[in-house]
Amino acid sequence: MFDLGFSELLLIAVVALVVLGPERLPKATRFAGLWVRRARAQWYSVKSELERELAADEMKRSLQETREAMRALDERSRSAGESVRREFGGMRDQVLHGLDPSSPASTVAPVDAAGDGGPGPHEAIGPGAGLARAPEAPVSSAPDAVDAETDDPRR
Repeated sequence: MFDLGFSELLLIAVVALVVLGPERLPKATRFAGLWVRRARAQWYSVKSELERELAADEMKRSLQETREAMRALDERSRSAGESVRREFGGMRDQVLHGLDPSSPASTVAPVDAAGDGGPGPHEAIGPGAGLARAPEAPVSSAPDAVDAETDDPRR
C-alpha cells in the first residue's frame, strides 16, 4: 500500500521524537499501533464479507445453471420418452390390427420356432429370399443309436 523504506521510517521516528519528546513517544507509539491494528481488522472484516458475498453469488449462479441444465435434460428425456411411446404404440397397433402388406413396416421378419423373431435355420432374408435356400441337413437314422430309456448294450 504505502511504499515506506527504512530511511523514511527512520526520518518519521526522529521527527516524532523531536516533536513529542522522550516521555510521550512510547504512549503515542502504542496508540498509533492500536489504531493500525483496528484499521487492519476492519479491512480484513470487510474483505472477508465481500468474499463471502461473492462466493454466495457464485454458488447461486452455479445452482441456477445446474437447474437450467436439469430442466433441459428433463425436457429432452420427456420428448424422447414420448417419441418412444408413440413408436411402440404404432408397433402395437400394427401387431394388433395386422400388418398392411403395402406399408414399408410390413417387412418384419417372421417369428421362427424359437420365438426370437429371427429367421429360421433355412430361411434367407432380403431380396430374392425365396430363390436360394440352403440344403436341409439329412436326418440321421443310424441303426446303432440306442435310446437311454431302452436297453443299453454297454451295460
